[in-house]
Amino acid sequence: MTLPPIIESLDEISDQYDVLLCDLWGCLHNGMTVFPAAAGALQRFRAKGGAVALFTNAPRPAWSVIDQLAALGAPDGISDLVVSSGDASRESVKAGEWGSRVYFIGADKDEPFFKDLPVTRVAMADADSVICTGLRNDETETPEDYRDELREAQLRGLPFLNANPDIVVDRGDQRLWCSGALARDYAAMGGKVRTFGKPHAPIYDYGRKQLSSVLGRDIPDDRILCVGDGVHTDLKGAVSEGLDCLFVTGGLATAETGGDAERPDPAKLEAFLAAHSLSPRWVIGRLR
Repeated sequence: MTLPPIIESLDEISDQYDVLLCDLWGCLHNGMTVFPAAAGALQRFRAKGGAVALFTNAPRPAWSVIDQLAALGAPDGISDLVVSSGDASRESVKAGEWGSRVYFIGADKDEPFFKDLPVTRVAMADADSVICTGLRNDETETPEDYRDELREAQLRGLPFLNANPDIVVDRGDQRLWCSGALARDYAAMGGKVRTFGKPHAPIYDYGRKQLSSVLGRDIPDDRILCVGDGVHTDLKGAVSEGLDCLFVTGGLATAETGGDAERPDPAKLEAFLAAHSLSPRWVIGRLR
């Protein structure tokens, strides 16, 4: 595998693209604070005439994600729109694909997912399906705490909506489990799972429609750059969609690519990408 170019700044390649599909957690913030250099890079890209869609596996509507970013200290002018796994999932629920009675697994912070949806949350025995946005308490629980609950749902034959494909995220220095880990375990039990965020096609289809609506035109795929730190989500999704990817190594893959969040070690990066049989178009330590 040929090692992709390691760049120091988005400016080096920004003229080649009209739109960024930029991941949030690990690229723009760490769950506790926004990275100033990353925010500045997005502002600069837009100032040069580009458009930025914040492309996130957050299991909540765009407006809720925007509120969270403001609380984390995000400055104005970093994006044109937000495309979330939560909204892509909600479209499926609105279409009636999960029945009218659902069993919910998730935290109180994910309540916005259900705003104005035509469903009632019920006990598992009365449910048509399971909707999962994450663990109820990701700071103290692990997927193992849900094994019996998932087994009961699987025995009842309930389809499982996974609103966040991420397996883990890093909040500051703490690694936390996400909905994707429960979906993985449910599928391993033989349960039926559908997932709407990266790397799966529905969020890209939904994102393209939202972009066309906001920008008033369709953007050719070769003018779109995906930016992300998740090899299984951001990079895999971009490759599957035929889109270029700027892989940010200073997020989830910091340890595996050299331990330096600012710049990866080329040899370790090459081994990491080869192990996953995936290659981005570009690589950067941190978005800047």
